[in-house]
Amino acid sequence: MTATLIYTGTPALHRPGNATDERAARLAGGLDALGVGDGDVVAVMLANHPVAIDLIRASRIVGSYYCAINFHFKADEAGFVLNDCGAKVLIVGAEWLPMIEPRIAPHVRVLVVDGAASAQDFETWLAAQPPYAGPLRNPRAHMPYTSGTTGRPKGVRRLAVAPADAPRQQQMSRDLAAAALGLKPGIHALLSAPLYHSGPAVFAQQSMELGELLVLQPRFDAEATLAAIEQHRIDTLYLVPIMYVRLLRLPDAVKSRYDLSSVRYVGSTGSPCAPEVKRAMLDWWGDVIYETYGASEAGLITVLDPALARRKPGCAGRPFGAQVRILREDGTECVTGEPGVVYVRQPAYPDFEYVNQPQARQAIDRGGLVTMGDIGYLDAEGDLFLCDRASDMVISGGVNIYPAEIEHELFALPGVADCAVFGIPDEEYGESLIALIEPRHEPHAPLEASAVRDWLGQRLAGYKVPRRVEFMAELPRDDNGKVAKRRLREAWWARSGRKI
Repeated sequence: MTATLIYTGTPALHRPGNATDERAARLAGGLDALGVGDGDVVAVMLANHPVAIDLIRASRIVGSYYCAINFHFKADEAGFVLNDCGAKVLIVGAEWLPMIEPRIAPHVRVLVVDGAASAQDFETWLAAQPPYAGPLRNPRAHMPYTSGTTGRPKGVRRLAVAPADAPRQQQMSRDLAAAALGLKPGIHALLSAPLYHSGPAVFAQQSMELGELLVLQPRFDAEATLAAIEQHRIDTLYLVPIMYVRLLRLPDAVKSRYDLSSVRYVGSTGSPCAPEVKRAMLDWWGDVIYETYGASEAGLITVLDPALARRKPGCAGRPFGAQVRILREDGTECVTGEPGVVYVRQPAYPDFEYVNQPQARQAIDRGGLVTMGDIGYLDAEGDLFLCDRASDMVISGGVNIYPAEIEHELFALPGVADCAVFGIPDEEYGESLIALIEPRHEPHAPLEASAVRDWLGQRLAGYKVPRRVEFMAELPRDDNGKVAKRRLREAWWARSGRKI
């Protein structure tokens, strides 16, 4: 039975499960009529919105992937994802249409949410669609785009599962979701994290399929979260560490105002939670806070339960049905406690490929296991600890950011001779970005930090613009002449007492 959906945005919505099923069937039928076939892609650019839930459900019926475009993106960023994913249809919020419209290819059918009634209006179009009545198709799901290590993001596409294997695959996936995210039949779930991320998308999909109630908030608000828990007797939530920080900053009078006794399970993915933040949440909410280590490509790999978190601060969790190997650079296996590159495989998920970039998959694969560039080790009990990231990736507020994309834009700014962008400790976000710039020596107007930030802000999503911009007469370099970014980064992190 499909869960009841409550949306707390404007206008608020209370939709029983049978109404969601009816809308999903109509949306699947409409997409089929537009030529969306098995394995095709529908792009969606919305904030947390009931129509996004409709698309998640319809994709399971019509067999399409849905590619969620981050609504924080600027035109070039959003346009790249839209065209790279090969979408046949774009469902877009009216407020973002003017920005992305010049990048929409002529063959893409556009449906506008919350727009004026017209041929493009989503609700007008949906009302005229018959329910899907075609053949059974392979259920597909989210096609996320990861931040790009070389300046462009990569689409992660799960391969289709043979029909005979689908029931077993789906059961493994549900077992993993229950262990890592608390998703079980009959739950009352709450979600405010953005649906364009993989973790929230999985949480929404399975909450609707298994749960009794899903409360979808348009965005995170600390006190509104506490109020919703009390009002709807929420037992299962998806939160990320930055949300914990903001909850903990609420005044004591606000914290004590709400009844949180219904909460049974809080799942968290995206970025490591600082041990002191985890400890404070456990002391306040009780032993209900769980973490998992994973990635869009790898899926959910470990589960860190409250008891293990208290016993082993800084642990990334225990593998759940996953293979985890720690390898040296030469490919040999590390001994217990020896740091190396973390390679993983989660059989609960179908294998994946990168859209239009087959060579990128090969670069991270060793014998069917893949790495996200993390450095870690397994202790004597088989629990995973992360020490560092081999790649330059920064995780700020649960969002993956690759500095190469930012550096690419900086090199186009007149007056920049060289630059280094990396993550530094941040009490609220876990990490934040700093840009160190070596100015050109030839005469021209001197660079200012505000001008650098304005330049980047016109070209990149706001969360990719470094909070700090500093200038150095000469950036330090390794023996090979490259900027010694790791040395610069380590100087900042040494003072924080942690490495990631």
